[in-house]
Amino acid sequence: MIALLDYGSGNLRSVEKALLKVGADVRLVTEPAALKDAHAVVLPGVGAFDDCITAMQKQKLLDGVKQFIQTGRPFLGICVGYQALFEKSEEFDSCAGGIGIFKGKVVRFSSKQGLKVPQIGWNQIRVTQPNCPLYRGIKDGSYVYFVHSFFPRPEDPSIAATRTEYGEDFASSVWKENVYATQFHPEKSQAVGLQLLKNFVDLAKF
Repeated sequence: MIALLDYGSGNLRSVEKALLKVGADVRLVTEPAALKDAHAVVLPGVGAFDDCITAMQKQKLLDGVKQFIQTGRPFLGICVGYQALFEKSEEFDSCAGGIGIFKGKVVRFSSKQGLKVPQIGWNQIRVTQPNCPLYRGIKDGSYVYFVHSFFPRPEDPSIAATRTEYGEDFASSVWKENVYATQFHPEKSQAVGLQLLKNFVDLAKF
């Protein structure tokens, strides 16, 4: 069973449909106790960093996520669910502390030189960790779908699984041990995104 965290916002339905399409047994989860029997967890996200963190705090899911990750089972964060894994965000003068799995902060794209912010649409990923299980069967330079104005800046650049150029070079996904996260939306990235989600589901079977 893959637990899809439901904290009252996020792109739940499209993520759920995509996971079902690649053969996952998906359950919407609103409380940490339900994570006990999960083989893997997905944290989706659409919207603001603070809203995500505050909602998860109210449902005691922040500690639940930390405890789940410590078990070594696969975890996937998507978009704001990726950003939430870091220590803090610059978004709207954020006061909320992130989950803190990774050191670093979430920063905004510069609007200099006419860069359109947010980035909305298709962009390429450059695979920097070829052994990352998420990218099995996915070609370097593939296009995926982004919707974001902010992105994490890891203190440890080696955790970047892919990088993408949009005004500057940024970590568009990360991987460390059992934790995976993408700034792009695999559920909106057609065949490439479905392959990535299938690869994640396959990890949950071991």
